[in-house]
Amino acid sequence: MFDRLKKEHIVAEDGFNRWKVPPASIAIHLCIGSVYAWSIFNPPLVKQFGVVAASASDWSLSSVVWIFSVAIVFLGLSAAFAGKWLEEVGPRMVGVVAALCWGGGFIVGGLGIMTHQLWLVYLGYGVIGGCGLGLGYVSPVSTLIRWFPDRRGMATGMAIMGFGGGAMIATPIKETLLGLFYKAPQFLGAEGAVNLVTEGGKRMAEVNGQLVEVVVASAKQLASAPVPLQEGVYVAGTGNTGAAGTFFTLGIVYFIVMMIAAFSYRVPREGWLPAGWTPPTADAASRKMITHNHVHIDQALKTPQFYLLWIVLCFNVTAGIGVIGVAKTMMTEIFGTTLPLIVNSAFAATYVFMISVFNMVGRFFWASASDYIGRKNTYYCFFILGIILYLSIPFAAQQVSVNPAVTWLVMFYAATMIIFTMYGGGFATIPAYLADIFGTKYVGGIHGRLLTAWSTAGVLGPLAITQLRNASLHNSIKDLAAKVDPAVFAEKFGAGVEQLDQLVAAKTVTIARLMEIAPQGTVDPTPSLYNTTMYAMAGLLVFALVSNFFVRPVDEKHHMETNVDAAAAKA
Repeated sequence: MFDRLKKEHIVAEDGFNRWKVPPASIAIHLCIGSVYAWSIFNPPLVKQFGVVAASASDWSLSSVVWIFSVAIVFLGLSAAFAGKWLEEVGPRMVGVVAALCWGGGFIVGGLGIMTHQLWLVYLGYGVIGGCGLGLGYVSPVSTLIRWFPDRRGMATGMAIMGFGGGAMIATPIKETLLGLFYKAPQFLGAEGAVNLVTEGGKRMAEVNGQLVEVVVASAKQLASAPVPLQEGVYVAGTGNTGAAGTFFTLGIVYFIVMMIAAFSYRVPREGWLPAGWTPPTADAASRKMITHNHVHIDQALKTPQFYLLWIVLCFNVTAGIGVIGVAKTMMTEIFGTTLPLIVNSAFAATYVFMISVFNMVGRFFWASASDYIGRKNTYYCFFILGIILYLSIPFAAQQVSVNPAVTWLVMFYAATMIIFTMYGGGFATIPAYLADIFGTKYVGGIHGRLLTAWSTAGVLGPLAITQLRNASLHNSIKDLAAKVDPAVFAEKFGAGVEQLDQLVAAKTVTIARLMEIAPQGTVDPTPSLYNTTMYAMAGLLVFALVSNFFVRPVDEKHHMETNVDAAAAKA
């Protein structure tokens, strides 16, 4: 059965309409592209026990956000190892395996959420699902480049556009499913009406004669709940965020859609060219740094061009991927406290949706534009504009904390949306860049190996944004706690300032709760939590800009022998 999936059995006959292939590619990429909406899962996963607010037993944001990182790491690793296999067996076989891994990964991840076993979520969504991401990502790219040799950028843009748009479709679906499976926890009453005690940093209350862990939910925290709830005290472990049910449902749906798409793949016969198209002359090709030669997949690793492009992709992705992973959180932290009437949970969810829209549009726009202005010039645009825009984000955050005006929200929104078009455009343009530099014969395998840059970025991006944010967070909490009257602090949290670290670890003390008792006129430090991260991302783009500058055509010694060369050598 599996032998029938190999590429020799899916060669299209002459006269086949090549435009039938892109829809299958886009369908698979739309499914796996839902990974970009991972931040939708962050709030429910860090409140699995508390449901309405994080309890001491809940997973932390820093532990949950790494699931996304692991998925991206295994995306790159699986793409690197499967690249050569893809060239041997063809896109249909790889697409089927991708469907099994991506759908199955959701099922395993759902079991991990249901049993509160974090390692199972990492194994399912991160490892197995990540392998599905990598296989699904590379399966259509080289196929479309061969079907559209006249518009390489547009072809890869069409395929990879779906990956950027996956979150656009997944965001409202995930939000709907989370609401459908949501169950509110047991309500005990208003905070002042319940006798609360603090043990080991945990908030406890007596229920049916025994102490149980509880969470105190504010009106702001309850505003994000899918059902109306009262402000007050809730029993931890008695509700359901809906995350597990959402995982199970998505796993089944994605498997079905990806299997249908995989069986729609066809490949052109050897030497096929579009009707009426002739390859560009040597002079025209050299002006855009397009080669007519081919470099073997193993030989490509011996060229400096491979590693320069690896840096270009890695740093471009690092700068964007860390922000995407916590996009919803970042929007609410920077503007939710300063413009609460505008930036609510619905606004933040729409922001995630718009990230997907601009990510998707950027993939098609920039990749298509690269057919006219050249791949190298396209990346120059990414890095020069990107440096300016990343530096503008801390400025907007600083200004909104002093002067809460909508102007700074618009500035932040516009800057991040342009950044995400270039982030997506970088992914969509790199396969065509590789085809220009190394030829089309092994571009699928070379592209797969270059995606290890994505794996590296999947670690660097979230690591930078979580570590730098956590450092800023702890410093801000200590500064705020120092300004609060110790007696007021003890009354609010049931413990003294000397136990601050323990209270922070148990999530009893937060910036929001400290601001409730901070002296009047104290500036909320929340909007500036990401400033250091943005400066670091701008610095990475400087290195990527320099690497792109040094990209040159591959030396002739790395080219594969053509039939003409071989005949001349025999003569």
